[in-house]
Amino acid sequence: MKKLGIVVCVLTLVVGCQRDVYRFTEGGVYGTTYHVSYRSDTDYDAEIRQEMERVNQSLSMFNKNSVISKWNRGESDQVDSLFIAMYTKAKEVNQVTGGAFDITVAPLVNVWGFGFKNEKLPSAEKVDSLLRYVGMDKVQLDGDRVIKQVEGIQMDASSIAKGQGVDLVAEFFDRNGVHDYMIEIGGEVRVRGESNKQRPWHIGIDKPIDDATAANRELQLVLALREGALATSGNYRRFYVVDGKKYSHTINPKTGYPVQQDILGASVYAPTCMEADAYATAFMVLGTKEAKRIVEENPHIDACFIYQNEQGEREVWISDRLKTLIYEE
Repeated sequence: MKKLGIVVCVLTLVVGCQRDVYRFTEGGVYGTTYHVSYRSDTDYDAEIRQEMERVNQSLSMFNKNSVISKWNRGESDQVDSLFIAMYTKAKEVNQVTGGAFDITVAPLVNVWGFGFKNEKLPSAEKVDSLLRYVGMDKVQLDGDRVIKQVEGIQMDASSIAKGQGVDLVAEFFDRNGVHDYMIEIGGEVRVRGESNKQRPWHIGIDKPIDDATAANRELQLVLALREGALATSGNYRRFYVVDGKKYSHTINPKTGYPVQQDILGASVYAPTCMEADAYATAFMVLGTKEAKRIVEENPHIDACFIYQNEQGEREVWISDRLKTLIYEE
């Protein structure tokens, strides 16, 4: 009987360990990398990948058969549920930010060489001619159709779709009873619960150092998070330099030109990664003063802005609630 008791105890310990195991998976998607850590006795690696690929099928401009590619070419105005969710959130952020976030910038993104077409340094006349195709008031959602009010308008969802991919994996985990996870795709993150060290997830915010390879990363600060999403936009990863002038990938939808604001890096903390992703892009367009106002008027979002003051010195602004989440050793 004693031996049986020992066996039962050992089995209980083994099962308990299996339930508490943290799994890790990584790979490439959306032209970048992903890293996912989660606590589960079930291996969900294939399902994680499947959730991410749903975004490619719907919103990738590099997939000729995606819903958005067909919509851009004018082949069909019928869209799927992922497209509708993306469009609805994009419209909301567009309105809150006074048009600073606008997914109809696709023609401008392409002409500046950051989209699915490779062009660079357009003339002022070319930029002006493309502005007629920019504006979310030029498209309308009608059931499962998105109707163009101006022929030739195109959408670029890259500033929100990566965050949506993170959210899809998080929602999958939530449905399947996974309560501890960290999902990161290309620097956009969503977490829940605790890490394998039995503490909140430690998520870093990079210093905005010009480095397209991300090989020389330095952290500005580290957050200790048990829930929510963090997304960062900056002019220090995707850019090119011509004749000594730097051109970043974020396009101002009002002017048609790459942003030239004081913000070097905008990190946004929000309930969903799609929302955080969109606001981070919008804040790069708006600049520090207007971005601060929006954060302070919206209690469900927080932010950290690394910017250059009038004297050319770097400063950091952090919203009050986010300050309480900073990890200090």
